[in-house]
Amino acid sequence: MIALGADHGGYLLKEEIKKFLDEKGVEYKDFGTFTPESVDYAAIAQRTCMSVVNGECEKAVLCCGTGIGISMAANKVKGIRAACCSDYFSAKYTRLHNDANALCMGGRVVGAGLACELVDIFLNTEFEGGRHQRRIDQISAIENGEIL
Repeated sequence: MIALGADHGGYLLKEEIKKFLDEKGVEYKDFGTFTPESVDYAAIAQRTCMSVVNGECEKAVLCCGTGIGISMAANKVKGIRAACCSDYFSAKYTRLHNDANALCMGGRVVGAGLACELVDIFLNTEFEGGRHQRRIDQISAIENGEIL
């Protein structure tokens, strides 16, 4: 199950991603927003990402105007490794090397076609592990207040 969330700036992009996921037969849960009316992204990012942390959903896809604000909010949720991506290479390697569990995009930056390609690569790329696991462990240590 994939968690979806967006503010007003990412609402239309989220709706296009939903169509793409429907075509692919991928299950998702939509945490809003459900209209293009102005809303704050922090609460949506938190609700969406908490569903990943608590195991209800496997990964999250979040959208705002640029993808940056919602990624900043998402990364405040303990256990989330969110990446704002607008190109194929970043979307692929944030999974391969960073084991990102949240993909963030900007509805005013990325078109629907590219966004759906990025979602596809993000959802279908496995974490490489190996030497990269040490770095993920270091990120978790920082998150837990440990000094490296």
